[in-house]
Amino acid sequence: MKSVIILAIESSCDDTSVAILKDGKIFSNITYGQAVHAQFGGVIPEEASRQHMHNIMSVVMAALEKGNATLQDLSAIAFTQSPGLMGSLIVGASFAKSLAHSLNIPLIAVNHIQAHVISNLIAEPKPKFPFLCLTVSGGHTQIVRCDGPLSTTILGTTIDDAAGEAFDKCAKMLGLPYPGGPLIDKYAQLGNPMAFEFAKPNVNGLDYSFSGLKTSVLYFLQKQKTIDTDFVSKNLNDLCASIQHTIINVLMKKLNKAVVGTGIKEVCIAGGVSANKGLRAAMETYAQKYHWKIYIPAFEYCTDNAGMIAMVAYYKFLENRFERLTASPSARGVYE
Repeated sequence: MKSVIILAIESSCDDTSVAILKDGKIFSNITYGQAVHAQFGGVIPEEASRQHMHNIMSVVMAALEKGNATLQDLSAIAFTQSPGLMGSLIVGASFAKSLAHSLNIPLIAVNHIQAHVISNLIAEPKPKFPFLCLTVSGGHTQIVRCDGPLSTTILGTTIDDAAGEAFDKCAKMLGLPYPGGPLIDKYAQLGNPMAFEFAKPNVNGLDYSFSGLKTSVLYFLQKQKTIDTDFVSKNLNDLCASIQHTIINVLMKKLNKAVVGTGIKEVCIAGGVSANKGLRAAMETYAQKYHWKIYIPAFEYCTDNAGMIAMVAYYKFLENRFERLTASPSARGVYE
């Protein structure tokens, strides 16, 4: 039986990533970041698109070489269809469609957030179905029930800002460079998480809200700076620890509520914020206290990467769920 070899492209934001999958296993996962955005304090969509166009061919060739594959070996081409920055998505989708057409092989469209959930199936140990996944990134925060590789249901989502955005925006208020989320995590390890108290927005059901938290931090810092202009520098570690503690506390309480409501104790995390040490520690604590069985992807599969896109594409390939070559990307999208 001929091997299933898929080339997957991820270009939803500012990382150009390409992976090679063979029969359900990742053989290469190459990601090229865009450091240019740091000077602006955030991703500039137009510049991200230009960088993708400049980088995509070289990343494809690097992924093929590391994966020991040629274009003629490929069974299908996969790409991130949604959600993401429209210009960035167009670059990846256009390249994927052109390559699939030239090779006369199937095209597979993948939802970026669904791929984060399925990243937990890339390597052992893998969760058993059904499982719950807390997906936390710069643009999304969701609690998802997964009953199969292609069967996912959103139980809760953010009604305004994502947890990752809250981390980065709070970091900016503290004067930390972009991306600030990882720096908050770094300094939080040295601080007292109970030093300062911030608002913990709460909404009904399993949905999240983080806009109130950002406002709480903003007003608190403004008030303290009128008293002591060096307040932030003097209390940076404690501020980071307190902000991180607040965000994680909100995340975990809703996740625990989902576990209680569904009775499912196979629990995963995914997305860029799943690399956060504080969140990982909280998962361990809840697992011990409430007897969860937890799963956390390897770091390279937490952030935006093509390996997770390839994994979803593999399951779609097995079910012949292909796209027409006219398939278009979408800045916003829902699970299929």
